[in-house]
Amino acid sequence: MNNALLNKRYTIKAFEQKGSRPIELAHPENMSPHPLSFLELPFDPEYSLYNNRMTPEHLNNITPDEQYWAIRRDVILRNTGEFPVQISGKDAKKFANYIFAGRNILNYKVGRCSYQFACYFDGGMITDGVMLHLAEDKLWMAQADGEIFKWYLAHSKDFDVKISDPNVFVSQIQGPKSMKLLEDLIDGEMPNPWKYFDIAHVSICGDPVIITRTGFSNELGWEIYLQPENKIEEIGELIMKKGEKYNIALTGTPVFRARRIEAGLLSAGNDFDKNTNPFEAGLSKFVDFEKGDFIGRDVLLKSNKDRLVWGMRVRKGIAKKGRFVYKNSKSIGKICSSTWSPYQECGVCIVRLDKESFFHEKEVKVEGIDGKIYSAQLCTLPMIDKERLIVTGKSDEIPNEPKPWEG
Repeated sequence: MNNALLNKRYTIKAFEQKGSRPIELAHPENMSPHPLSFLELPFDPEYSLYNNRMTPEHLNNITPDEQYWAIRRDVILRNTGEFPVQISGKDAKKFANYIFAGRNILNYKVGRCSYQFACYFDGGMITDGVMLHLAEDKLWMAQADGEIFKWYLAHSKDFDVKISDPNVFVSQIQGPKSMKLLEDLIDGEMPNPWKYFDIAHVSICGDPVIITRTGFSNELGWEIYLQPENKIEEIGELIMKKGEKYNIALTGTPVFRARRIEAGLLSAGNDFDKNTNPFEAGLSKFVDFEKGDFIGRDVLLKSNKDRLVWGMRVRKGIAKKGRFVYKNSKSIGKICSSTWSPYQECGVCIVRLDKESFFHEKEVKVEGIDGKIYSAQLCTLPMIDKERLIVTGKSDEIPNEPKPWEG
């Protein structure tokens, strides 16, 4: 591809409507703003597409490092491109168990969430996400980026189910002060119980809303599922107003880039794709062969069980994405996600190796975004908070300063 194209950054921008005639997109559903995007407009936002929904990549009032420290020390609001799809009907759970290769959906009680992922018949992964178990006959699958809606429709003919778009948008409120903010927001008492991966029905601004104790940061936090009938603008403004005393920051995608890599939270389409099976992605503990038939089961039973996805720290640089992991001048894997960690003061990555045995090499070379060669070290995930004490609320430790990696 021409270098003139490769050296450019492409984005979606918001402009004032001009002229007396409407400007209509050929397919307006392919570029949908989040209903709380109005909060971002004062900060000259730049957007990318995620599930054909606009998600902020850049805001001119806050740097990526400031976003990182905001989620680690205070609280943030991020409007996501997650896409909840509703699976309803008598066979909702049975159908979902067939579509998803993860844990047995029949075992989850109403009021809980579960992590799920879907595979093609050859075992390659489609996408993943958080499933909300709202009723025995009603599920919301809040999916990561990837086309799966038509996949549901194509495989639903033998099930008594309805696949629909409830037009729900998800916003994430994350950080050590997120629960204090929630307590100030809701009309009444805090949910009880309110454990990690719980669903709660609460009232905000006198309006019934659904929240979950989930997120994409491995920090303490919750997500709000905004439905068309909700007072969405009023709720958004209240979150920001009540959050002022907790130093709330309105953020974009960079808020999670380093933190989710450190946590080992995988990005669909980047860290795994159609050429990666769940074992290679390090998700073996979630695959349940005992639940019965599901798409990809037969191939996965006989497939490679080696883990190929790992973490990596880079000394004094940021690695370039692509096949730039080297051992003895030979490429041994692909850098799938990469950025700088303000906390560890080093580059952090998620890599996909060609063989599991390469992980034991540990010390490798990588090409940086500046074209230079850096030394790096492969590592297990998560990189920090290995017992996940922060996200489950068992630790309230807040980092007041960086803790440089000593590797």
